[in-house]
Amino acid sequence: MTDTSSINAMGVFLRGVAMGAADVVPGVSGGTIALITGIYDRLLASISSVDAKALTLLLSGRWRNLWQHIDGRFLLLLLLGISSSVLLLANIIHRLLETYPLPLWSFFFGLVFMSAWLLWRDEVGEFTLPLGAGFLVGTVIAAAIGLAPGLSFIEGNFGFFLAGALAICAMILPGISGSFILLLLGMYGPVITAISSLDVVVMGLFGMGCIVGLLIFSRVLNWVLAHKRRMSMAVLTGFLVGSLVTLWPWQKAVSTVIDRHGDSRVLQTLPVLPTDYAAIHADHQLSLCLLAATLGVVLIGLMHRHASRRSAGAQ
Repeated sequence: MTDTSSINAMGVFLRGVAMGAADVVPGVSGGTIALITGIYDRLLASISSVDAKALTLLLSGRWRNLWQHIDGRFLLLLLLGISSSVLLLANIIHRLLETYPLPLWSFFFGLVFMSAWLLWRDEVGEFTLPLGAGFLVGTVIAAAIGLAPGLSFIEGNFGFFLAGALAICAMILPGISGSFILLLLGMYGPVITAISSLDVVVMGLFGMGCIVGLLIFSRVLNWVLAHKRRMSMAVLTGFLVGSLVTLWPWQKAVSTVIDRHGDSRVLQTLPVLPTDYAAIHADHQLSLCLLAATLGVVLIGLMHRHASRRSAGAQ
């Protein structure tokens, strides 16, 4: 395990910025960024340290001991970096979703496609029947969720809390992003809109969900990765591949619903060929979409290459 105790404050903050940028995009995992930048084990250990002992220290007023116990300085700097990045990029992506949706989804598609391939190659390796079954299960689940009508239980304030609890799990999970979970739940657009417009109520509910989900899931993840790492990664790879159905840029709305604000909201879409999409919407922007997807593939490839060099240099 790499010793990360000597990383300076700016180094931790910048890693947080990179993690935040990754989790705004439904295709790159903040957990993956933590893994390749050498702070993943420290992050899990710090989160998992919020336990009964931490509660005892809190209630007894031993603030300094509590701060040291949870590696508070590390967590605070990382959180500041993540928050800064999310607040900046959310507004940009919100505007792109309104003005250039097809190229943006194509970019996400390229990110996920390359991430899935590299995750299998580096973390799963050779194919076996059990690993193949895990991959298939992940693929089917993600594709089924993506093709199904929108999840009605996500509506309302509780929906933002629940979305935060589920999405934060992916933030510390290598291979799958929190934004991807929001995408599958039909909450990516609403959450991005709330952040870009600084909706304090929604952001608070979402943040509370994140805290609860993080405290619970970090302990589960510690055990799973220690005992079933390759199978977990196989399932996650399948999840990413199955998500490509959702990220496919050219979608046809098959059902809509009127929300509580009186606006028409797409409830279910199905992927179609670019030519079929053009027959409905007049322009499939195929060339621009191919360029955006290629950019996503190249970006992940370059990130992985840089991370591999850093890893080799540290040995």
